[in-house]
Amino acid sequence: METDLNTIHIFKTNIGKIDTGCAMYQKLNDHEGIQQWSIDHEDIDCVLRVVSETLQPKQIITLISEYGHNCQELI
Repeated sequence: METDLNTIHIFKTNIGKIDTGCAMYQKLNDHEGIQQWSIDHEDIDCVLRVVSETLQPKQIITLISEYGHNCQELI
């Protein structure tokens, strides 16, 4: 089964190493609208990739911003 590319959202962030016990990690893991997520810490832009069929980029940006991080959609 192929992934619909419209469900993959990519963001530039300032998220450094993320502890599996931190609140943002838990929120991303437990969010019912997020099927999968990852952060590329080796990329200078700390790229956040979110797979979601229901969330829009603005909602994801708001979610990340609530934890004090910068988040900008990469188009």
